[in-house]
Amino acid sequence: MHTLIGLLIVLVGLTVMATFESRARRLDRRIARLDHRLDLLMRHHGVPDDDPELAEVAALVRAGQHIPAIKKYREATGAGLVEAKQAVDRLQR
Repeated sequence: MHTLIGLLIVLVGLTVMATFESRARRLDRRIARLDHRLDLLMRHHGVPDDDPELAEVAALVRAGQHIPAIKKYREATGAGLVEAKQAVDRLQR
């Protein structure tokens, strides 16, 4: 009888742990998706983040070197020419 109760307690404990792990994995995936979306929004609006390459882009814009800024933005983000120009233009404002 005691063995059966112990076994039930272990099974319930394992079920609870599995549920929490499953929720933790879902939460981790959701946070990763939100982080990715935030990165896209920041890039779209030309908000530099803590990336040193993007800080260099902002410095080039402040120095009036727009073409080098566009090139550096493309290298840092993998953006196309039009997207990089728009981002640099937004940083200029």
